[in-house]
Order: sequence, then C-alpha cells, then structure tokens
Amino acid sequence: MVHEEIWKVLADLIAEFRKKGETIPSEIMEDLRSAKSLIQVLRADPSHPKDTSRIEVYLDNVEFYLMSKAQEKFGQELVEQWMEKLKEARIKTSEEAALGSTVSKFLPGMPRDTSWIRVKVSEDMPQDIVKMIAKENGLLTEIQEKGYLLVYGEEEKLKAFVKKMTEKFRKTRKS
Repeated sequence: MVHEEIWKVLADLIAEFRKKGETIPSEIMEDLRSAKSLIQVLRADPSHPKDTSRIEVYLDNVEFYLMSKAQEKFGQELVEQWMEKLKEARIKTSEEAALGSTVSKFLPGMPRDTSWIRVKVSEDMPQDIVKMIAKENGLLTEIQEKGYLLVYGEEEKLKAFVKKMTEKFRKTRKS
C-alpha cells in the first residue's frame, strides 16, 4: 500500500519515544490510528481517492509533531536518522505509486497545484505566531476544526515555513 511504509516508520518512531519514557499526545495517536484505518479502507476499496488526501494529512501531522519533539528531546542526530528512514519509505511509496494508480494531494476548494500542511495549534505553537510565520513566507492560512490551522501556498514557500516553524519551536523549547 502506498502510505503503509510511511505509517510503519512513524509507528516505529513512536515506539522509540515510548522506550525513552516520552508520552505522545492523544491527538497524535488518534491521527496515526485514523491514517491506519483509512489505509485499510483504501486497500479494501481503492475507489475512494479522497481518503488518500486525508491519510496524507494525518501522516503529515504525526510526522511534524514527532520530528519537532525529537529535535527538542533527543537532538539533530536522531532527527536525521528518522528523516532518512522516512525518505526511504517515501522512495518505496513513490515507486509503488508509479506502478499503481496516481493519487493527488487534492484538498477540496483549493487549486490542485497548491501544497498545504495542517498545524495543530497549542500553547507551544500559538495560532497568531503560526499565522505570522505563514504570512512572512507568503502563505495563506485557514482555521479548521479541532484546533488545526491549514497553511497553504507554493511548495517551496511551504518548505521554508516548516523550516522556520521547526527553528522557532526548537528555540521556544530551549528557553
């Protein structure tokens, strides 16, 4: 399955966190479980391409949280190791996608060429700061349910946003 490899890497990272005594927020675990459920649904009935974008949203949320937390708690070396594992999983995913059906990261109401990410707003990442960093990077934001903020725009600008968010989050945690 296309997203299963990424899911496995993220599940392994959560297991690693738990071995080190870290707790994972229930929202993150819920996102991971939701992704797995949708992966299984899509495997049983691949005629629901909208589930693919939802899986990607869930996996992106889990990845963003885990990488930020890993940077804070365990340092850059561990983050780089896990990023490499995710990169390998994505290569497998890309190869499988090339062989199977193609699925876009389409989000209803948004142009198809627009990249996006959902950010869980919290005390550590206040909505106003996330919006400010998004605006500085030329991105747009939209408030969603359950405390999430959708950030979208050009892919390169989104990558710069994620990098700035990681730096900001790391600085906030160290002080």
